[in-house]
Amino acid sequence: MTSRERVRAAFAHEQPDHTPLDYFATPEIETALERRFGVSDENGVRKALGVDIRYVNPPYTGPALPRWDDGSEMNLWGVIKKPMPNEYGDYKESVNSPYAAWTTVEEAEAFDWPSPDWYDYGAIPSLIDEHPGKAIFTGSFGVQDFINNIAYGRGVEQVLIDIASEDPVYLYIVEKRHAFYMEQVERILEAGGGRIDAVLCGDDFGTQRGLLISPESFERIFAAKKRELFDLVHSYGARISHHSCGSTTDLIPRFIELGMDALQTIQPRADRMDPYLLKREFGDALLLHGAVDVQGWLQRASVEEIEAEIDRLMEVIGRDGGYIMSPSHNIQPDTPLDHVLAFYRAATRRRK
Repeated sequence: MTSRERVRAAFAHEQPDHTPLDYFATPEIETALERRFGVSDENGVRKALGVDIRYVNPPYTGPALPRWDDGSEMNLWGVIKKPMPNEYGDYKESVNSPYAAWTTVEEAEAFDWPSPDWYDYGAIPSLIDEHPGKAIFTGSFGVQDFINNIAYGRGVEQVLIDIASEDPVYLYIVEKRHAFYMEQVERILEAGGGRIDAVLCGDDFGTQRGLLISPESFERIFAAKKRELFDLVHSYGARISHHSCGSTTDLIPRFIELGMDALQTIQPRADRMDPYLLKREFGDALLLHGAVDVQGWLQRASVEEIEAEIDRLMEVIGRDGGYIMSPSHNIQPDTPLDHVLAFYRAATRRRK
């Protein structure tokens, strides 16, 4: 099987020749792997690791986005993020919260919102051509993302209050993001001409112990918009992989009803997110995308333990398709590089 055939079989819940692989990592791990393999970008790392999926997105051609000498930069949503150091590297955090002071919809309407026109969709076919035989995904964790990415601009506490109270300012921002990504995703899929296999999108609906918001709030504010995006993607013959951190077990039946093809992350240490249990309960209807624990296990496990767990995941979760193996989130910067290599070596040796 080609990588594309392998991924499409997994989405169809049919047994591929072996479990397909994906890759997500922090910049520190990405840089270390580029040096290790002598390559210059993420696609070079993906090739060296034997990953089946390539992510293709249109180049940004819009107005120049400000950057500063301290590493701060503004994204197209007006949020300035600055690298904040930690024990193992740094993490970019919002430092301006441009939506925080708004109390009226009129204030939100006056903001300089981005346009889907700020991208070169004509580049999509040639970008796809660079990866013959590979499964092509588009999008990112930030597509839609009505909670996390709005919180960067408005504050986490305020967004949670907004959701509970259905604040009109928050709902307006949700509509702006939804309209933007509906148009952008459709233009990408049109440009892809049937060669894009899946769209990655996201929203963090879970905490370590349970849902971040109530099922009722999900239904009132988010469900219809999720269905609209999923239906759009399906109309182009592509699939959806939806990212969510944390424990989302209580929403999974509703995710499936709305048309979600795959749940990305599968965080084993979150409550009731054991991939072996999820496979038994939902594996016939939902592809699991993730499940290799980066919340401490990959950092501390021995190479032998890593190899054994990778084998078990492929044997059990990968049986009859319905699984794309990947880290449960970005591989964290405190992970020994030999452990990363052991993970992918154990997964790819079955191909030989």
